[in-house]
Amino acid sequence: MDEFIDNLPVFWAAIGQTFYIVTISVVVGGVLGLGIGLVLYASRPGNLMSNRPVHLVVNILVNVVRPVPFVIFLIAIQPLMLHTIGTTIGTDAVTFALSLSAAFAVSRIVEQNLLTVSPGVIEAARAAGARPLSIIVTVLIPEALGPIILGYTFIFVAVVDMSAQAGLFGGGGLGDFAITHGSQRYNWPIVYISVATIVVIVQAGQFLGNWLARRALRR
Repeated sequence: MDEFIDNLPVFWAAIGQTFYIVTISVVVGGVLGLGIGLVLYASRPGNLMSNRPVHLVVNILVNVVRPVPFVIFLIAIQPLMLHTIGTTIGTDAVTFALSLSAAFAVSRIVEQNLLTVSPGVIEAARAAGARPLSIIVTVLIPEALGPIILGYTFIFVAVVDMSAQAGLFGGGGLGDFAITHGSQRYNWPIVYISVATIVVIVQAGQFLGNWLARRALRR
């Protein structure tokens, strides 16, 4: 325990790195995923902006990327990381990879929740003369907002989990702290404290997401 106290500044820095990775990944991945999900939904044959070729291409891309384990995905996009951010290791590299991975996961969640919106609501908006973009913004998203928030909460939990793997690529965070200062030195209290901290972060995010979803569903 004395060693943990000695490493307390590193521990706080690791928490800060975890929040940095998770926050940017969820925000960037969430925005990109929302856009991809809307394209998937709207371009689906028979929907608002039906476009079979676009839907086919985007759908295949999501299906290919989404199941790839994060560590393998991070390795596979290293040439892209070198071209865009100039490095394949460190916090920024992990954040970049996590943002992309989260975007493809979010896109499918968004599409699936939009598909649950009653077609009658959409037809009513169409009959009133609303344009497709207006229907998406004022009808579709508000109607599916509660489930979408729950989906984003699930992604938040997944991103926290994946951020713990950042230590394998020099990305910092609680995972790196647990490995470097804990397991590699057989200092199990540090490992357990790191795990407990991750659990607290996940529970706080889950509580907030559930609360926001309840508010959206009661509106």
